[in-house]
Amino acid sequence: MEAATVAAALGFLLLAGVGGSSVDEAREESVVRALVVRLLGPGPAADFSVSVERALATESGLDTYRLSGGGGARVQVRGSTGVAAAAGLHRYLRDFCGCQVVWSGSQLHLPQPLPVVPEELAETTPHRYRYYQNVCTQSYSFVWWDWARWEKEIDWMALNGINLALAWNGQEAIWQRVYLALGLTESEINEYFTGPAFLAWGRMGNLHTWGGPLSRFWHLKQIYLQHRILDRMRSFGMIPVLPAFAGHIPKALTRVFPQMNVTRLSSWGHFNCSYSCPYLLAPEDPMFPLIGSLFLWELSKEFGTNHIYGADTFNEMQPPSSQPSYLAAITTAVYEAMIAADPDAVWLLQGWLFQHQPKFWGPDQVKAVLRAVPLGRLLVLDLFAENQPVYSRTDSFYGQPFIWCMLHNFGGNHGLFGSLEAVNQGPQAARLYPNSTMVGTGIAPEGIGQNEVVYTLMTELGWRKDPVPDLVAWVTGFADRRYGLSQEDAKEAWKLLLRSVYNCSGKACVGHNRSPLVKRPSLKINTTVWYNRSDVFEAWRLLLKAAPNLTTSLAFRYDLVDITRQAIQEMVSLYYEEVKISYRKKDLILLLQAGGILAYELLPVLDEVLATDKRFLLGSWLEQARAMAVNETEAQFYEQNSLYQLTLWGPEGNILDYANKQLAGLVEDYYAPRWRLFLETLAGSLAQSVPFKQKEFDKNVFQLEKSKMTEPGASPEDPWVKVEYAYSDNSLDPGLFVENTRKGSVVSRANSIGSTSASSVPNTDDEDSDYHQESYKESYKDRRRRAHTQSEQKRRDAIKRGYDDLQTIVPTCQQQDFSIGSQKLSKAIVLQKTIDYIQFLHKEKKKQEEEVSTLRKDVTALKIMKVNYEQIVKAHQDNPHEGEDQVSDQDKFNVFQGVMDSLFESFNASISVASFQELSACVFSWIEEHCKPQTLREIVIGVLHQLKNQLY
Repeated sequence: MEAATVAAALGFLLLAGVGGSSVDEAREESVVRALVVRLLGPGPAADFSVSVERALATESGLDTYRLSGGGGARVQVRGSTGVAAAAGLHRYLRDFCGCQVVWSGSQLHLPQPLPVVPEELAETTPHRYRYYQNVCTQSYSFVWWDWARWEKEIDWMALNGINLALAWNGQEAIWQRVYLALGLTESEINEYFTGPAFLAWGRMGNLHTWGGPLSRFWHLKQIYLQHRILDRMRSFGMIPVLPAFAGHIPKALTRVFPQMNVTRLSSWGHFNCSYSCPYLLAPEDPMFPLIGSLFLWELSKEFGTNHIYGADTFNEMQPPSSQPSYLAAITTAVYEAMIAADPDAVWLLQGWLFQHQPKFWGPDQVKAVLRAVPLGRLLVLDLFAENQPVYSRTDSFYGQPFIWCMLHNFGGNHGLFGSLEAVNQGPQAARLYPNSTMVGTGIAPEGIGQNEVVYTLMTELGWRKDPVPDLVAWVTGFADRRYGLSQEDAKEAWKLLLRSVYNCSGKACVGHNRSPLVKRPSLKINTTVWYNRSDVFEAWRLLLKAAPNLTTSLAFRYDLVDITRQAIQEMVSLYYEEVKISYRKKDLILLLQAGGILAYELLPVLDEVLATDKRFLLGSWLEQARAMAVNETEAQFYEQNSLYQLTLWGPEGNILDYANKQLAGLVEDYYAPRWRLFLETLAGSLAQSVPFKQKEFDKNVFQLEKSKMTEPGASPEDPWVKVEYAYSDNSLDPGLFVENTRKGSVVSRANSIGSTSASSVPNTDDEDSDYHQESYKESYKDRRRRAHTQSEQKRRDAIKRGYDDLQTIVPTCQQQDFSIGSQKLSKAIVLQKTIDYIQFLHKEKKKQEEEVSTLRKDVTALKIMKVNYEQIVKAHQDNPHEGEDQVSDQDKFNVFQGVMDSLFESFNASISVASFQELSACVFSWIEEHCKPQTLREIVIGVLHQLKNQLY
């Protein structure tokens, strides 16, 4: 074990020198100061002083921040990097000011004067890396983001001390360049790429073609967006992880290179080979290092590099061989392709493959992969460590450094869920594991924007040496900071949630919502949960009770909708069980009663409740997708991409409902019709005394599901205008929730249903129901009127967003025109700059077309040369005695020397050695210019003429 420990230590030394910040302290200080202004506003920001001092870091390079001041003096925030300084600022806001920064809506009410830091507070993280993202997050959450949303996310990352994250936007544009250079046509490339909503699985080799193609504008926007993302991340001192070649290739490459040695892998995710069964290049094929190095060189030329690259060859796909020799060879091929382009490369590997198929990945197979890369040059993400850690069964990944990650969420589902105790204890257990090679913590959800308490705890643990000692006290403090005041009912509600939905343990706890509400109906759905449902109903009651004091809190509004959503989800499960019981008993009346409440009361009420908050609107989701488009056709294409991901996932419902979300519009227009059809089918089965046939129902319901993907829909806001303005400007009317849930006849039953079966459902009071139905109609009319009066404002807002997007998309709109002062650009100037930029793009296109034409001419010339050489060879074969007088060895040497002298002179004149990057770029440029067949031919002819003159 000693030798392994020494080897691991050497590996860590290699790793420590890779990926560090290349930005100077002043630049990082500047970007953190700008963050303070964005977060707090110019006035409050003036009360903070920020400095970045590399000397604050420990000898081993661990980030440190220091806090002091406050009161009448400015708060001093010092950090070893921009990320450390931002984390220090967040610590002050959290622990001294009682603030919170989260996705759903930050609470930033600063006390005045600012609280004093009694004595300088110094904090050093025990973790070299604090990692963020999952390859799937790029599709489930980030796919439709613009720069404004990315800027907020990078700010959140910095404030939470994250210093290592994926940056994978725009890579398809780079692959397009590489594939064109290798001889693929544009149509072949377009046919290979997936659509935007499915890019994550195209990047990991699982899919191709499905949901595509990608437009030229998509590539341009993603390149532009990636530049801004990388610039901001690097300015904070973060390490962006760029993609690398994992070995998967388009089928069309076998047309260009028919001699390539490829293996076709099995299908993935119930897709057929029209969309899956990727082609994997054999590790010994000479094209492997060529393609891999070409891609990384082109990528680095466009974006620069921090030397850490991600690649996943066998994500949820079984390798063609379990032989350790093959697994070692393919791993070596991926790594060697990286270092061919970047000798300092470190490979970031998602360890999900070892967890996902544990029967295939035995000790020998895992070791073959991990030991094929030098220690310290492979950084493994133990992706699902809070539930199924891999480090403990692989002896700390056999010496390779790893990051303990919390995955938590699958598919971006809604649903209250968490394993807070496991998350709290996990990192320390991994750090104390014998001969541990852990170098960091990470959060790696498939989707974000849910269960913020879980992510708040995990990011806090990135800077803690020990677990939180008292989770009950921690969660009540979380509630106080979240809502901006201490409210007893709210704190009691959070205690109940901590002991129930957030207290999952064991391997059965997977953060994937399998509620009947979001699953295709059947009689075999398991509704078992690990908690007492009555705790959820009581937490819901307490938050409703707390509502009058907390309606100004954005986070509380979100939580109230979310806990109501969860409570209704629980009721759906209970009434579903009643439906199953009634069907088995052949009790048609009970089936109609329970099913009627489920499909015609609970689901409509849920849709209306969700519609009270734009964060739970399908319209908001689809608007993001449409905003990426340049015309209506593309907007509809992106909208359909998004809808397919949320529902069918594939053309035949291949990964049905995996990415389910409870959104207003989706509940009423997709989930509810399925349940109504199911209940009608069950009722017909009982009425006609025929068995229910699940396969037949699946065929019928699939037609219903698919029709929702293709039928012309209303504008994104239309399905929800009736309740979109249930909020007033500054307050939320909790009566809306009570009114809607009473309309569904469920509030009065919440506690009684909680921990018992739904078999005894009280009858609805008809008189009470009629009263509330009439009230509901009146309130609906009022809301409808308000919706119409605001439609014009929405149109104007859309136009404004359009101009704002132009300023974001068009680079020249970002440049300050000092001739017009510092005021905002007028619409006329924005349009003119846009027109100028489009004209510039047309010129660039023409220039590229001319370059393509030149290359085609070169190819034609090469073909002519090939024919000439073939004729010479044939002539020699026809006259075998011709040329028997051999040229002397000295003459051959003179020809070779002349050619080499000429090449060296051009090489010496063209190459700069100011830096390794510049040397690499110059070498490739020299090869392209001076080693073309035409150029070499001219050199050889010149040398031959020169020698001929000397000899004769």
